[in-house]
Amino acid sequence: QVQLVESGGGLVQAGGSLRLSCAASGSAFRLYTMAWYRQAPGKQRELVATITSGGSLNYADSVKGRFTISRDNAKNTVALQMNNLKPGGTAVYYCRGIWNRDYWGQGTQVTVSS
Repeated sequence: QVQLVESGGGLVQAGGSLRLSCAASGSAFRLYTMAWYRQAPGKQRELVATITSGGSLNYADSVKGRFTISRDNAKNTVALQMNNLKPGGTAVYYCRGIWNRDYWGQGTQVTVSS
């Protein structure tokens, strides 16, 4: 069983930055595709960014150039650096790990004030 625990959320003004982190348990982390999703109030959960086991990156158009996903396989962590945050970025941010199974964290709240 893999557990994912997000941290780093909080309140930030528009234009500011936050860095989210997701810590994973287990020894196969390096094999996982890792992703960040977000769910705003009243909206569906949406993909923000992914990083494969080989390091390939993918971003939602809405965050390209502002967000950066990265991973540290030695520490079993994946991070999401979020710069120039916009009020539309207010959401619960979730970490997801995909390999032999599909794992989700509990989410961390990000609130962007205008």
